[in-house]
Amino acid sequence: MHEQLEAAALVEQEQKFSFDVFALARLAVTLVFIVYALLISAPFLPALTWALVLAVLFIRPHRLLERFLPRSIAAGLSILIVGLLVVGPLLLVIERFVSEAVTGVAYVQRAMQEGSWRTMLEAHPWLGGLQHWIERRLDLQAIFSQLGAFITNIAANFLRASTGQVVTTLLAFYLLFFFLRDRSAALQTLARLSPFSDFETGRIILRVRDTIHAIIFGTLAVAALQGMLGGFMFWVLGFNSPVLWGLIMGLLSIVPVLGSFVVWIPATIYLLMEDRWVEALILGLWGGVVIASVDNLVRPLLIGDSLRLHTVPAFIAMLGGLQLFGASGIVLGPIVMALSPLLLDFWRRRVGHDPSA
Repeated sequence: MHEQLEAAALVEQEQKFSFDVFALARLAVTLVFIVYALLISAPFLPALTWALVLAVLFIRPHRLLERFLPRSIAAGLSILIVGLLVVGPLLLVIERFVSEAVTGVAYVQRAMQEGSWRTMLEAHPWLGGLQHWIERRLDLQAIFSQLGAFITNIAANFLRASTGQVVTTLLAFYLLFFFLRDRSAALQTLARLSPFSDFETGRIILRVRDTIHAIIFGTLAVAALQGMLGGFMFWVLGFNSPVLWGLIMGLLSIVPVLGSFVVWIPATIYLLMEDRWVEALILGLWGGVVIASVDNLVRPLLIGDSLRLHTVPAFIAMLGGLQLFGASGIVLGPIVMALSPLLLDFWRRRVGHDPSA
């Protein structure tokens, strides 16, 4: 009898060991496939991110269309409307900006080749030493003869980057169609595969939605404020089309890495070359202090308050997200930072045996 019990215990231990081995094997295979799925999806992360952002922002108008149209037709019509509202005006402003930039570069080249900078310095005797220093140490004619080639290279790089952005935009609109049409099935699948409870999964989805709203509306508010400040100063200083330049500065402030400085710094240089020193100083201080502070201080304050995050983590989330994910990091960074405390709270409740978990 004792020998039978020992044999049964040995068999039970072997079965338990076998079960653990196979469980670990299944877990390992699952993790391998998940990792490779993430690696395969990584190149499409920007398109997926912007498709998700557009879906969250335009879901309410899309629901109105679904009341009167089939789902596929409503999704297609929504994509057309989003394209007209977002891409159309952006292309017009970019075309205008590029045209003005080319004109400005041609003006600088012509002014330098004609020696206008010498006339400007000679009009101010206290700058005479600067003129001699420049002429002794710099071959301006050679420098500006190479400026055209340099600008051509920049334009070529910009064109290549723009081509990649066009592909990403087209792919984002393609994914947006399915995000709008099949959103119910996608949410059900997400709830079924989520390792969290239905309540917790619902809170995660709501937090992602609220984060996207906070990022987009906070960014638009900052862009509008920067555009108004820049356009106002351009109007005060007598520039042509201050409203258009304010609009361009506002749109550029939305673009990661770029900003309104792409406009007001060349404008400051233009004022210097026109011998308008006081106005150049005013514009430089206005752009470097007032407009820049809006981007560096007001944006984290607005977004951090909406996300219920302190200004410091909100600031780190945006800059760190840009560095880690690129342009889409302006959305992914705050999402990660906003979800982390929520997920830790879920684990705290479970470990602490909180009844509300």
